[in-house]
Amino acid sequence: MPMFDNPAMLLTFAILAVTILLFIFSKLRADVVALLSLLALFLSGILSSEQALAGFANSTVIMVAALFVVGEGLSRTGITAWLGQFFMQQAGDSETRLLLVVMVGTALLSIFVSNTGTVAMLMPAVVAAAWRIGGLPSKYLIPMAFTASMGGLLTLISSPPNMVASSALVNAGLGGFGFFEFSIIGLPLTVLAIAYMLLLGRRLLPARENTKRLVDLEQSMSQLAQSYQLADRLFRLRVRNGSPLVGKTLAEAALGQAYGISVLAIQHDINRELAAASGRQRRQQALRGQLERLQEEGAQPGADTVIEAQDLLLVKGNPEIVAGLTYELGVGVQAIDSEQEPLSDLLLSQETGVAEVIVTPRSEYVGHTVSDARIADAFGIQVLSLRRGDKLMARRETRLAVGDSLLVRGKWESIARIGEESDNFVVVGEPEAMARQVVKLNVRSLVAVLTLLGMVVLMAFSITPAVVATLLAALVLVLTKCVSPEEAYRSISWQTVVLIAAMLPMGAALEVTGGAALIANGLVSTLGAFPPIVLLAGVFLLSTTLGQVMSNTATTVLLAPIAIQAASSLGVAPQSLVMMVVLGATAAFMTPIATPVNTLVFVAGGYTWGDYAKVGLPLLLLVMAVSLLIVPLAWPL
Repeated sequence: MPMFDNPAMLLTFAILAVTILLFIFSKLRADVVALLSLLALFLSGILSSEQALAGFANSTVIMVAALFVVGEGLSRTGITAWLGQFFMQQAGDSETRLLLVVMVGTALLSIFVSNTGTVAMLMPAVVAAAWRIGGLPSKYLIPMAFTASMGGLLTLISSPPNMVASSALVNAGLGGFGFFEFSIIGLPLTVLAIAYMLLLGRRLLPARENTKRLVDLEQSMSQLAQSYQLADRLFRLRVRNGSPLVGKTLAEAALGQAYGISVLAIQHDINRELAAASGRQRRQQALRGQLERLQEEGAQPGADTVIEAQDLLLVKGNPEIVAGLTYELGVGVQAIDSEQEPLSDLLLSQETGVAEVIVTPRSEYVGHTVSDARIADAFGIQVLSLRRGDKLMARRETRLAVGDSLLVRGKWESIARIGEESDNFVVVGEPEAMARQVVKLNVRSLVAVLTLLGMVVLMAFSITPAVVATLLAALVLVLTKCVSPEEAYRSISWQTVVLIAAMLPMGAALEVTGGAALIANGLVSTLGAFPPIVLLAGVFLLSTTLGQVMSNTATTVLLAPIAIQAASSLGVAPQSLVMMVVLGATAAFMTPIATPVNTLVFVAGGYTWGDYAKVGLPLLLLVMAVSLLIVPLAWPL
């Protein structure tokens, strides 16, 4: 047989077999396995260094990385949190309606954001909603993951396998799939998955309580408010026209030094500038003022911020001292009702957050006061309160001791910087998780949405190559500060990026050694004599079998070129075979390691491997049946 006369082919198949086994047993991370496979192909002489590393320059790899940044931009600007909250509000207290809303919302968001990003963004909201109505996350997370996989078939950018398959067609000198072409099969399969889960799948889901709870934003803020007695210490001050504060900067007003008051936010009166304007100028000023107000809302004011007449100051201070400011400084005082206005709305925004910080035994700040140590200046934050044990202490006079707790407010990146000072401080809780759940929208939220729509238009109408559109969108989000460069790099799932880049050379190795041709010829000789639907079924089964034990992306990388070669041998159009590869890889429902979305919900839902097989097998068979009906009609052989 040709294989035994070709040592390079034999060695390639051996490396592939070991790679698959390592994927199955999960003793090493998937990206590490892929890198070992790449190195084995190079060190054995099967591939040159250029061929082995070519995957890292592949446009699909770059596009996947850029899409992670786009998803992070939507998350950081509150868009995904707002969508998650909106979906949950529609559900009410009905478990059935919540399940339906979760799946429909996941599918809709998957149109514009990768299915992995969609699940990562919506999972905290889904878990919180399940607990709120007295349900269990295990009843919702697998349906969300499976629907996200099907929703990943709605557009070209919804999942990496789609992009890999389209790229394989382009590399073979054929036309790739269009932006919305996947929706021809993706839409009916998504509807099928939702119907299956509502009618049958939900009965197969385990009722399993997982003790690991995700961060609840309102609960976290409530605990902080109780610990630091915030509820009775927050006020709004309206600066009257004759107030001595008018025209002064916050530094000049010295409210903290003179009265122990922290100014948390300043809201300027946009009607003041409109009084003398009219017509078009007035409308333009009104729009500009509303945008500026959105931009300022919840932002941390600086020392050089000027106080103007009719400004609203959100402050924290002693109630008796604040009450005396009415006459002394000419301000109107209004107490904050935390039941009517959630503290998360008052104190948190996309830019600004709140955190509790503990002084460590090795801290260089022990023995110093907050002001002497210049903690606020060093980290760009406000120190709102100091607590020692159960007692609140005076911030200005108290010298810090080991174990003291500081309530700080500042930009999220400033809070993250404090967390990096592990010798001095320990940040309590998960500020990063809290930041992602802030729903308050601002100007950057609008920028993020417009950027996303622009990217979709560029790709849908082929104005630019898909990779250029995604890179442009990612760059716009960074330049407009929707996401910082540091956050952008952290948002990229480098494991996924490296996995794709390192597995692409396996396809090249199978091609140069003749292994791909051997597999393709095997498909042709075994199934080619049968009706085309049998060949399609064989490709689907091969793809979904591999997809259960190795990532769906790696499966597509491996099989898409083989499907193209098999189609060439039979003299048929390859699009239907390549589409079946994608569908089989996407229908990898039976193990938690098959797809990133399956893995994401595994711990949060408290699932076992058997749960995926029990719920996933019927859906897999349904997906196969529907695919065999639609694919030959949409992409004739």
